[in-house]
Amino acid sequence: MLPDGSQVDLYSLTAGGVVLETISYGGIISSLKIPDRHGTSADVVLGHDALEPYLRNSSYFGGIIGRYANRIANGRFVLDGVEHQLAQNDGRHHLHGGHKGFDRHRWDGSPMTSTDGVGVMFTRTSPAGEEHYPGTLACSVTYLVLSPATVEVRYDAVTDAPTIINLTQHSYFNLAGETSTSVLDHELTIHADYYTPVDATLIPTGQVARVDGSPFDLRQPTVLGRAVTAPHAQLSAAGGFDHNFVLQRTTGLAPAATLRDPQSGRVLQISTSEPGIQFYSGHLLDGTTTGAYGRVFERHAGLCLETQHYPDSPHRANFPSVELRPGERYHSTTRWEFLTD
Repeated sequence: MLPDGSQVDLYSLTAGGVVLETISYGGIISSLKIPDRHGTSADVVLGHDALEPYLRNSSYFGGIIGRYANRIANGRFVLDGVEHQLAQNDGRHHLHGGHKGFDRHRWDGSPMTSTDGVGVMFTRTSPAGEEHYPGTLACSVTYLVLSPATVEVRYDAVTDAPTIINLTQHSYFNLAGETSTSVLDHELTIHADYYTPVDATLIPTGQVARVDGSPFDLRQPTVLGRAVTAPHAQLSAAGGFDHNFVLQRTTGLAPAATLRDPQSGRVLQISTSEPGIQFYSGHLLDGTTTGAYGRVFERHAGLCLETQHYPDSPHRANFPSVELRPGERYHSTTRWEFLTD
């Protein structure tokens, strides 16, 4: 129950060997159990086993992020000649929807079933002016657990006035399960020829750079421990990977990333309709948070692969647009497919 007395519901979705637990506060995925190569299940996301830690933690574990995932420089953007000043909650910049983004609100949940799985649709209306965004935004985020071993995340939204939108899901993955303290032995592939370099405050410079000859060339399976320690000015500035990778544009779902844990044999394949994926290497986790199973979240305890539009898009005409207008529908789909080798 939330401090205002409203009820928080827990939904458990089971299909295709997957058990996903999610709560109506923030649409948070609190647990995601996946079998390994021997059929033994383990929890592959970082989370908590109670509500209260989510209320006080600011690391966005498992939540729906919006209205605008990632950063907007100086918390300002201009739309149709009108300047809008958002919260500056990341230094002088705006991050993940502001002081009270979508991950810090209660959503209404509706269970659903299909011929090949089960799901829950979370709905919420963000009123005009919330966190100083224009337009009333009616949103839904649906989690579907499908056979075989697939989780699909679908986002939909409409607005009554011009606004901007960029939604994502902020789960931290560790495919080795709840007894693992690090993902540095995982292998990561990101299907991107380009990435968007950032300045010292993690705002894109506007450049779209080739990954060739840099630690950002993750087009072949790369051990994370080797990648995060590679000498490169961008990694030094960010403290690790916290960068947007440019995916090939497509009318359907395109491969975005593959994550593999060699010990358990678990493999996560991500495909998406989004133009980018933000790889965050979990380097800011500092051991001050204890999650479910008594696990302490140390540096690199998990990593995020957030499918989304690019950071700071409102200031970059060469980035895909994040504008949404009345009569238009925002729709995005991301699929997580779990395999074993």
